[in-house]
Amino acid sequence: MKFKTLYQELVNSTETIRSLLADITQEESQIKPSPEAWSILEVTYHLYDVEREDFREHLDFILHRQNEKYHDIDPQSWVASRKYNEQNFDEVHEKFFGERWRSLEWLKGISNANWDGTYTSEYGSMSAGEMFASWVAHDNLHVRQLVELRRARIESISQPYSIEYAGDW
Repeated sequence: MKFKTLYQELVNSTETIRSLLADITQEESQIKPSPEAWSILEVTYHLYDVEREDFREHLDFILHRQNEKYHDIDPQSWVASRKYNEQNFDEVHEKFFGERWRSLEWLKGISNANWDGTYTSEYGSMSAGEMFASWVAHDNLHVRQLVELRRARIESISQPYSIEYAGDW
């Protein structure tokens, strides 16, 4: 695994997410393209929660704390139970980037990691390398989602004019 390259990917995706969240109002952040789709605010809150309670926590667990109990998470249910779409966008935005900075600093401090070290539970096995690579890939999943939400925003604020000339989406 190319740790330095993946670390830089995480840095880059952080800046991409920052750009995708720029100039979004509270009202715009809460727009859901469909009842089952997530809003920009829900995506942002999800990123904040998994930054704290999933990826960094579980990677640290696999690398350093396997004598402790691995805590279960349920990010899908958190959207409703934690009322993501009712939160203050600016606050959640700030919290996510604060947690991401802590993660990046923490990752810089990792040395001599056993990326092949695994943890096995009733859900299966996960190596530290898989956890870290999945963290980076997870950002890309939500970058794509945020790009789609930004495009829907552009389409909406461009009315009554069409954006069809831009090309097929």
